Parts: sequence; C-alpha cells; structure tokens
Amino acid sequence: MRGMNDMLRQAQMLQKKMTKLQDELAEREVTGTSGGGMVTVVCTGKQEIRSIVIDKNAVDPEDVEMLQDLVLAATNDALRKSKEMAENEMGALTGGMNIPGMF
Repeated sequence: MRGMNDMLRQAQMLQKKMTKLQDELAEREVTGTSGGGMVTVVCTGKQEIRSIVIDKNAVDPEDVEMLQDLVLAATNDALRKSKEMAENEMGALTGGMNIPGMF
C-alpha cells in the first residue's frame, strides 16, 4: 500500500509541475520567418499567434499570392518551433514518457 501512496504522490507532483510548465509556455515566445525576414510571426508555446509583422517591401498589389504564401510559411515555421519547444520542455519534465493527449 505504501508503494501505491508514493506513486500517487509522485503523480500529483508531476501534474503540478506540468501545469506550471504549461502556464510558462503560454508566456514564452518563438519567432517564425519567411522571405528572408520579410514576414515575421510570433507564437507562444501554446501555439497562439501573438503578432504578424509584414515588411512593406513584401506588399505587391500585383502579387497577393506571394504575400499569402509568405504569411503561411512564417506562421507554419512559428507553429513548428512552438510545438518543438513545448515537446522538448514536457519531455524533459516527464523523462521522455509518452503521455497521450499532452500536446
């Protein structure tokens, strides 16, 4: 029975640490770019977009599709970096355990 109590206590401690880390990730930011920095997207560790900055030289009324592609590429870059950051942090916390539904 003591072993079960220890395991439950450890699980509760891990849950508290995970909650704290998730709160911290909501505040941490990563930056994705495209077009040599013409489009910059800032994203949190919880995959929320905070800002999009577009250099005026990227705006060509005759080529809106290029601007759309640049925004999409920068957004995907930021989201990928955010997910990697979150997975790395959670992996360090859980010792590499795969906990379904974490992210």
